Amino acid sequence: MDVAKKTIFLVDDDITNLTIGIKALEKYYNVMTLNSGTLLLKILNASIKNNKPFPDLILLDIDMPEMDGYEAISLVKNIDELRDIPIIFLTAKTDPQSEMQGLSLGAVDYITKPFSMPLLLRRIKTHIQLAKQRHELIEFNTRLQEMVREKNEEIVSLKNTIMNTITEMAEKREDIIGARIYKIQSFLRILLQAVWQNDDYKEKLASMDIELIVQSAQFHDLGKFFVDDNILYKPGKLTTEEFAKVKEHITFGETIIDKVKSRTSQHDLLELARIMTLTHHEKWDGSGYPNGLKGEEIHLLGRIMAIVDVYDALISDLPYKSAMSHEDAVAVIKESADTHFDPILTRIFLSVSDEFKKGTY
Repeated sequence: MDVAKKTIFLVDDDITNLTIGIKALEKYYNVMTLNSGTLLLKILNASIKNNKPFPDLILLDIDMPEMDGYEAISLVKNIDELRDIPIIFLTAKTDPQSEMQGLSLGAVDYITKPFSMPLLLRRIKTHIQLAKQRHELIEFNTRLQEMVREKNEEIVSLKNTIMNTITEMAEKREDIIGARIYKIQSFLRILLQAVWQNDDYKEKLASMDIELIVQSAQFHDLGKFFVDDNILYKPGKLTTEEFAKVKEHITFGETIIDKVKSRTSQHDLLELARIMTLTHHEKWDGSGYPNGLKGEEIHLLGRIMAIVDVYDALISDLPYKSAMSHEDAVAVIKESADTHFDPILTRIFLSVSDEFKKGTY
């Protein structure tokens, strides 16, 4: 047997048909001739039992004694291991009902006798190729599912790594940041969706995953874990030196994110968190920190987060101030367009500020 050739089972009770078939096909295929459907099932079941390869295609006559082709294909297609083997009916029956019955039972083609050998060879080649493509597609889908599973495991690993890192830092102090995280994420989602719908920045935001950005926002102020409690909880105005210490939370946050990056291969979420960490305290007029960036030098996500972060701070009770009303907070942000905030983003914020009010709690 030529292992490079595909294997075909030719099933027919007529010895003349088997002889003609093998002579016509053996040049191109390994051909096994069988004289009954019963023998076909016996050999196929033995292949399953002994883990032997199956034929690449079966040519099956319909009119056979004991077990006709219809019964044979029904039994083959009812066995999981065999159901994907392409079967072509070869028959003298020419009525549409017989053809429809054969196709409905799972045959891939129906060729009437007498048939053209070139046509038969073309049909065999086509269906073997189609079966190969179906098999490759199944394998591809299996590999794709495995890749998705592995990616999900990586994401879970990333989340566990992040949470473990945060837990290590949070164990020694009370978390002043945590209570604001969910509000900030809610506000950020509202503003991101509004920006995405606006022509000015839609193109820049189109390639980004909004939900991933929202997830990453919970880490934008992570560096405050390293700011001294006496400064972070101070009820009054900070001194110049104390404010300089607060500014260091940007550097601390970047260090934390880089540490987590070194422990995982999942960097998309972390890079978004890093961008917002480094840029959400920059100001449109260049008076912000840590790098004094100005205008569009500031990453779009940093400019968006700046509005969200300030709005949330304004409406929140913090150690150094009482909560401001929604209306007053909106007025402060409006007045700070062109200085603290991107004027276009400020306009977009104002258009959805009522949604922010609904999201406060």
